[in-house]
Amino acid sequence: MKSRIALIASLTLTVAGAASAADLLGTLKSQAGNFSMPEMGSSTMGNAAGVLQYCVKNNYLAGGDANAVKDKLLGAVTGQQPQQEGYATGAKGLLQGTDGQSFDLKNVSGKLKTKACDYVLKNAKSLV
Repeated sequence: MKSRIALIASLTLTVAGAASAADLLGTLKSQAGNFSMPEMGSSTMGNAAGVLQYCVKNNYLAGGDANAVKDKLLGAVTGQQPQQEGYATGAKGLLQGTDGQSFDLKNVSGKLKTKACDYVLKNAKSLV
């Protein structure tokens, strides 16, 4: 009798665990599918430079091309207080868009961080 109860309890936990895992997987897939990034423009050049710095520092982008683009962006915004504040925010991993949206790289997995960093680099190249 005790072994039956243990078996039933074990099966119940296994089924519940599988359901929880399925729910978690579904949530993660939906988050990945809803991967949308803020719009970038000339008003966010400093922030983009900061995000590039964050991406290189944390090994989500190789330094060569990303550093060159970052330096060009910084050259274009040097001395502009809002752009410098945007750089500081970006260097902490927070991408701010011209559309008022933001994306915090610290809150997503490594693969999504890499995609976000690639997005920033691609769009930053079009700004310089």
